[in-house]
Amino acid sequence: MDMLIFEVGVAIALITLTGLISARLRFSVIPFYILVGMAVGPHAPQFGIVDLRFIESSSFIEFMGRLGILFLLFYLGLEFSVSRLLKSGKAILTGGIFYVALNFVSGLLLGWFMNLPLQETMVVCGIMTSSSTAIVAKVLVDLKRTANPETEIIMGMIMFDDLFIAIHISILTGLVLSGATSFGSVLLVSLSALLFIVLFLIIGRKSIKYIDKALNIKSSELFLLTIMTLLFLVAGFSETLHVAEAIGALMIGLVLGESRHVSRIEQQIMPFKDFFGALFFFSFGLTIKPSSLGGAVGMTLIAVVLTILSNFGAGMIAGKMAGVSNKASLNVGFTLVSRGEFSIIMANIGKAGGLMASIQSFAVLYVLILAVLGPILTKESPRLYARYERFRNREKRKETG
Repeated sequence: MDMLIFEVGVAIALITLTGLISARLRFSVIPFYILVGMAVGPHAPQFGIVDLRFIESSSFIEFMGRLGILFLLFYLGLEFSVSRLLKSGKAILTGGIFYVALNFVSGLLLGWFMNLPLQETMVVCGIMTSSSTAIVAKVLVDLKRTANPETEIIMGMIMFDDLFIAIHISILTGLVLSGATSFGSVLLVSLSALLFIVLFLIIGRKSIKYIDKALNIKSSELFLLTIMTLLFLVAGFSETLHVAEAIGALMIGLVLGESRHVSRIEQQIMPFKDFFGALFFFSFGLTIKPSSLGGAVGMTLIAVVLTILSNFGAGMIAGKMAGVSNKASLNVGFTLVSRGEFSIIMANIGKAGGLMASIQSFAVLYVLILAVLGPILTKESPRLYARYERFRNREKRKETG
């Protein structure tokens, strides 16, 4: 235990340096955090008192990464809120259904092609269906596209995707972590988890005026302690009902997103979300041996191609139904290509359930490639559309000439 604090300090220093490099390169920081975690760990060297193997601190860093999941999902719930989800109606239903369906079917096809068992296939489906809210939001802000007509469609689709992933995680929890063996028992666990989610959100929304009254606390310290109490108790209680603790965090975030204190909550929680969120991705990288990634290259490349094609199709369909141009529709599909936090959460469920180790290797490569490729495709979508139009016009001239 003597070196615990020092090792954690070294880990934070590595994360900070990585974040600075990422900011300088203007790329999503998520793949950088994972890469630096992979570069150190059990296989890394030791330089005097600087032990990059993180032997003493690995379990503690893993726990802090677990907290990172809670804060990420809690903050996401605060950003959206139940009423905002309900008001987004058309954008959610049209684009979201096509987006989820095409990407989920791609996961099923990949699982069938790779001859994966049912549990592994369902984890892969979740990994491939979950776009990165963090990366998408950052890209839209960086490229100054928040006022574009297609941005409402993008946000509607990603909110629908987040809701689907919340349900899928609860089903995966029943399938992978509950110990249920028969289809009936898995279905019972999953339905009870979904019932708990729905009842919690309904009761929470009706109780918001009482929650607001209870949160009229002048002291910043007591206000923060109250929010933390709600977050950890709900997340912990959810886990006892076979609902992933991350979904419990999302649910209490969605409820508190209706509160008139939401701005104050976000301000208090954001530093925890940023700090522990960075440790989450770093701790995930620590569990991956770079030498184990080679076996997942073929599967990952197939998944990347399927994802790009699925997103292209979903974007064009959603854009057409919403009445925006083909150029804007292409931007919708490519903006949602990035994968990140939710895909890693799915992989962690597979790890906790003792599923094939190759699933984690696949998740790492898949997230790394699309977390880098997604922002590039989004930025270059106008040029790609211009080339597509030139090609199509040239083909038309050939047909008529």
